[in-house]
Amino acid sequence: MMTQETGPPSSLDEVRGWFPKIDQLLFTWFLERQERLGERGDLVELGSYLGKSAILMGRHLREGETFTVCDLFDSDAPDDSNQAEMRGSYSSLTRRAFESNYRAFHDRLPEIVQGPTSLILDHVQPETCRFVHVDASHLYEHVHADIQAAHVLLPAGGLIVCDDYRSEHTPGVSAAVWESVATDGLRPICVTTQKLYGTWGDADAVQDDLLDWLAARDDAWHEVQQVAGRRLVRVKGRGATRPPNEVGRLKERLARADKRLARAEDRLARARGELEAVRGSVSFRLGRAATALPRALRGRRP
Repeated sequence: MMTQETGPPSSLDEVRGWFPKIDQLLFTWFLERQERLGERGDLVELGSYLGKSAILMGRHLREGETFTVCDLFDSDAPDDSNQAEMRGSYSSLTRRAFESNYRAFHDRLPEIVQGPTSLILDHVQPETCRFVHVDASHLYEHVHADIQAAHVLLPAGGLIVCDDYRSEHTPGVSAAVWESVATDGLRPICVTTQKLYGTWGDADAVQDDLLDWLAARDDAWHEVQQVAGRRLVRVKGRGATRPPNEVGRLKERLARADKRLARAEDRLARARGELEAVRGSVSFRLGRAATALPRALRGRRP
């Protein structure tokens, strides 16, 4: 059983787990955007390991909302393949370690469902959530079911985050995630090296806000790609191995500025057209004629 030999963690960096800085920034941005827009709903995490991402999510829980965490922890897996995965990757995972880490940052624990993630729909009602983090099994069948459960839990504008969507050792996750994109209407918003962020609602509005936010940051690099005719924002932290493409980033910002300028020029042209229409009207000409003599007399005064 894992213990905290050096005492409880005092910062998120001290909690074991795979949660890169860029994803910490994005989790925070997406959750704060929901709060800023007044979007309410519960939070769900499917697979929590030792609580690193759960701790961050818990910071954004508001009064009247519920945060539910579902994980096997010390329980047996539902099938042999899942049990083998647990032994190989998560042998140190215990509920006590998760709770100890979480309590180091929060007064109250989330609602904990200890068991397979297939139980989540027995504990959380449909369309009651605004943010679901899928980070449990790497096996296709389980990930597919988790994404389907997230679809049930989220209203159209809710957000899903899928972990390990592209790693070479997790092809089952990749298959389940992109199948949902291709056949189930999941719309990717952005991707990092580790996670895919998406929605079954309007991705364009979220992407517009995200691009504005990213353009003002010095600690993140991004580019916009096209996937099946839709935008997909790729985001990397500044400390990434691949150097940021500053030229491409500047070109993108310039192109967006050009679009704003074009819209402003279009509004100005319409305003000028409306002004010319007024000047050409009969009422305007009559008004000018009526005031012409007084204006002329004023101009002749010594």
